Amino acid sequence: MTTGLDRLRELREQGLLEKAYDRVPGLLAQEGGPGGPGPGTAGGTASAAAAGRLLGGLDADAVLAHHPLTPVVTVAVTGQSTVGHVVDPLRGELARHGLLLKPVLGEHGTYLRDLTDPGGELWTARPDLALCLLDAETVFAQVPAVWRPEDVERAAEEVLTRCAALAGAAPGTLVLNTLPLPRGYSHQLIDHRSRALLGAVWKEFNARLLRLAASAPRLVVIDLEPLVGEGGPVTDPRLARHAKVQLGAELLAAYAREVGHLARALAGRVRKCLVLDLDNTLWDGVLGEEGPEGIAAAGTLRGEAFGAFQKCVKQLGSQGVLLAVSSKNDEGPVRAALSTHPDLVLREADFVRINANWEPKDANLADIARALDLAADALVFADDSPAERALVRHGAPEVAVVALDGEPALHVTRLLADGWFDTLRLTDEDRARTGEYHRQRERRELQAGSGSHEEFLRALEVRVGLGPPRPHEFARMSQLTLRTNQFNLAGGGHTESELAALAADPARLLLAARSADRFGDNGLVGAVLGTVAEGVLLLDNMWLSCRVLARGVEHACIAVLLEQARALGLAGVTARYVPTPRNHRARGFYPSCGFARAGTGGPADTAVEFHHDLARVPEVPAHVRITETPGGRRTDEPR
Repeated sequence: MTTGLDRLRELREQGLLEKAYDRVPGLLAQEGGPGGPGPGTAGGTASAAAAGRLLGGLDADAVLAHHPLTPVVTVAVTGQSTVGHVVDPLRGELARHGLLLKPVLGEHGTYLRDLTDPGGELWTARPDLALCLLDAETVFAQVPAVWRPEDVERAAEEVLTRCAALAGAAPGTLVLNTLPLPRGYSHQLIDHRSRALLGAVWKEFNARLLRLAASAPRLVVIDLEPLVGEGGPVTDPRLARHAKVQLGAELLAAYAREVGHLARALAGRVRKCLVLDLDNTLWDGVLGEEGPEGIAAAGTLRGEAFGAFQKCVKQLGSQGVLLAVSSKNDEGPVRAALSTHPDLVLREADFVRINANWEPKDANLADIARALDLAADALVFADDSPAERALVRHGAPEVAVVALDGEPALHVTRLLADGWFDTLRLTDEDRARTGEYHRQRERRELQAGSGSHEEFLRALEVRVGLGPPRPHEFARMSQLTLRTNQFNLAGGGHTESELAALAADPARLLLAARSADRFGDNGLVGAVLGTVAEGVLLLDNMWLSCRVLARGVEHACIAVLLEQARALGLAGVTARYVPTPRNHRARGFYPSCGFARAGTGGPADTAVEFHHDLARVPEVPAHVRITETPGGRRTDEPR
């Protein structure tokens, strides 16, 4: 049987890798990726390294010539010891997610200089991620030849101080990691009391290192302990001694997988919705054949495994992952089981969409995406049937597919292996997302009962506020800019720290759009970024969540902004629209608000500039009430 790696090797031999780079994610999905053999296992991580070696000779410029929209992720790699061995698995992991790696390597032992010298190679590369691989030598290099746990504690404190300083000084998003304690050090202490004290010192150091991330927005700390627990040995003593490679190949490959998930999140490619099959996926048994008494998620060994899987899914849902069902069953019995079956942890209210019917599952996934106003590449589909998974891979290739056949005790491992829902930071809006989608259903019911769209909007009682972002909102605003595709007028997004810097820049304008209606508060739903120069406001970009499109929120924001610009005596407002694969529906937004196109027309895929002279600014839509304006009082605040 020809594997994805075999096909990748053929493409390389034929000189077609650059031209076929858009096919690489699909090929690598067969190699320990979603739906593949054992994601997260030694086989899966090894295949990523093998893929990375095959892709090592890629001509990045040729890839971009064929696929200009491929995201390039510049990753600086430095550390205490030799770090180059992480590049191959990292290249393979990024390729599996449709990203192109541009690595920049530091020399071993030079991480302090690499990360703090603005004129150095790593800084001038302007990396998206700066990986600083730490290992036990980072601490033990500072202890005397004859040592006690107290010596290690002092050295660990010095390392922690350096790491805290690096968190604010390094380029890009800095990635540190916890340090595994090799037996070769702990067992140099021959009494158990000293070993226990060393273990406590080491764990306290790692805990404090992990806590650094809570106060440093540009820092991520990857905990290696869970990776060590599921993988191979921490180190190969021979490579450690002779090549200064302190972390073993399997551990580095697992680490690269985690970094791949992080890079995907930074690129705005976080999945939003988990779509689940039911029979032998969410519960043990087949509802249609055995009835509700024949299915189980508790009470038996297999049932307990399904119950544990449901608890995992519910935990994901509590953090904003939308849950949906696509099952070949009749809808009535499915809803009854989800409502009343005593074994089930998940209930009907946990799901934002239940498609229980006999239609093909690729069509059901398309229907779920439409109903939730999501793109297909926001979905992850988990099913126990190889035939159904193959159908979805063929009919809906943008959907990530997770194989849950075989042993149900592995369902949790397989679902979590690829970190499809990993994000840099969780916000209050994330935790409230399921409730918001249930309110969306109520809005659709109101719309269905209205005589016209205008009547629906009047009944909706939309409220919009536009003002500076509050300190706690930068995390949510970053998510919005990175994840929004349909109403992202110039493409791209910003990290939390970038937004904080923009907000503090007196030459820049950064505004948050917030909305609410009769069904509740939508929270922060949009952002506007601009620059004031020579009496003109340049709108660099504008983002709006797809959840509130077509309710007049975007037109209300631009009307408020134009009126404010006129009140400040500006000569005009200029805006850019940059086409992307997803934002074509917003192409006519600026003209609809009275902007005139500047210059002559060009190809449909090129940037367009618009200008508004502020002679006549549009009014806020009649159905919208403004609750806050830039520089003004919030009308919902007490006087």
